[in-house]
Amino acid sequence: MLFLQLGCLSFGGPAAHIGYFRRAFVAQRQWLDDEAFSSLLALCQFLPGPASSQLGFSIGYQRAGLKGAIAAFAGFTLPSFVLMWLVAIAGQHWAGVGWVQGMLHGLKLLAVIVVADAVWGMLRQFCPTALPLALALSAAAIQWWAPGIGSQLLTLITAALLGKILLPPATPHSASTEKQGGRLSRLPLLLFLALLVLLPWLASASPWLMLTSQFYQAGSWVFGGGHVVLPLLQQLVGHTLSNDQFLTGYAAAQAMPGPLFTLASFLGASLIPAHSLLAALLATLAIFLPGFLLLLAVLPGWQHLRQHPALQQALAGVNAAVSGLLLAALYQPVFSSAVQQPGDLAWIVLGWFALRQLKLPLLAVIAAMMLVGMAF
Repeated sequence: MLFLQLGCLSFGGPAAHIGYFRRAFVAQRQWLDDEAFSSLLALCQFLPGPASSQLGFSIGYQRAGLKGAIAAFAGFTLPSFVLMWLVAIAGQHWAGVGWVQGMLHGLKLLAVIVVADAVWGMLRQFCPTALPLALALSAAAIQWWAPGIGSQLLTLITAALLGKILLPPATPHSASTEKQGGRLSRLPLLLFLALLVLLPWLASASPWLMLTSQFYQAGSWVFGGGHVVLPLLQQLVGHTLSNDQFLTGYAAAQAMPGPLFTLASFLGASLIPAHSLLAALLATLAIFLPGFLLLLAVLPGWQHLRQHPALQQALAGVNAAVSGLLLAALYQPVFSSAVQQPGDLAWIVLGWFALRQLKLPLLAVIAAMMLVGMAF
């Protein structure tokens, strides 16, 4: 139910989702601490697939095993899946309605508030001295100067090496980090590889296998989340859809709560319109499955490995760099796409004050920002 609520309200893309998750599961409910949260986030940044959805999947796994992971995925993804399927059926008749545009603008301003709150909390936690703060600011500057998943991965690797050399290890103290232990899980890894090899070979047998293969391939090779999947999906399925259809789906995905990877729901329904719901469901499951199989393979060993001092030092560097990457995302694309006039900045400051200083419930701030967007 918690992830379903977040799936209905988490506007703003992957960076904002991280902020929502941190507020819900670290700050409010203490399901895990900042160290464990950042460790899972660092792992999800390294693996292919949608980082924010993988983070939610990981939190569900830490909380209640495989059933918890599946429940977290289903709850967080369901609202966006249903909305994107409906958009595929109904088209974009609502796109030109003024009050809808105003409401979405207010939710973009909310995303700035949520990400700023997450950045502030992570910088305070992971950058207590000059050296990790310098790593964070350097990571942000590199991402601003040369944005892209390649520079992001290189930044995280470099931060891990510098952390191993220069930073002291931190002693894990969260009970959640000690629930799991041992080696990597082979079965999910073997299943990931088997599907990666077999699905393209079987794809010509039916349009359903072709659909599954195309979206599984997209989920297997994409690093960096929803925005990065766009060119690969266009290459895989763009020849069967018009540019207008493809861009309609991408534009709709930006306006929806939840994961951007539910663009697959729109595309699946558009590719097989006679069975749109089944096609949307199959495409959605196929694009998320590779990242989740890799997480299931790595998570047990990850929780064991991160107890070692050398890895703790490397993770201290990665934690600082992840804070910097989130700072970079705060400006581009979150702030730059949300703030369109000087008055927007005033509403962001007021919203942040209400959330951070007045301690208003997040739902109240969401409602207020939606009304602000529609009114102004």
